[in-house]
Amino acid sequence: MEDGFHPIEALEEVEHRWKRRRARIAANPSMNLAYRLGVGVVGAAVLAVGIVAIPYPGPGWLIVFAGLGILASEFAWAHRLLHRVRVRYDRFMAWFSRQSAVVKGLGVLFTTIVVLATLWVLGTFELLGTWVGLDQPWLESPL
Repeated sequence: MEDGFHPIEALEEVEHRWKRRRARIAANPSMNLAYRLGVGVVGAAVLAVGIVAIPYPGPGWLIVFAGLGILASEFAWAHRLLHRVRVRYDRFMAWFSRQSAVVKGLGVLFTTIVVLATLWVLGTFELLGTWVGLDQPWLESPL
């Protein structure tokens, strides 16, 4: 580039700085344990949110992969799991894209049922019903 900025070199410099910082943390057993615990807690929380979000429209699988990626930065088992999950996800999505409109429609129907059931259990329909003056017992959450 003409301005002297080279994105790949800048990325390599950031990576090099991070590796030096991580090596300093690893040299201190207490800091290393605290760091790994922190990564484990944050990664597990992101992973849990992603798993809950999978059946809903939106980035559920992206959040799962982000959580596994966070965990994989420190734990070999998570790195292996991330690879396995990604391979299976790619395989499933390739299979699903080859299916007929009926199968794809059933996928949309299943997703819709899960979303509606969750909204009902959380009491969303009851709340919305009270806003519009619709007070029906079947809108009440079972919780």
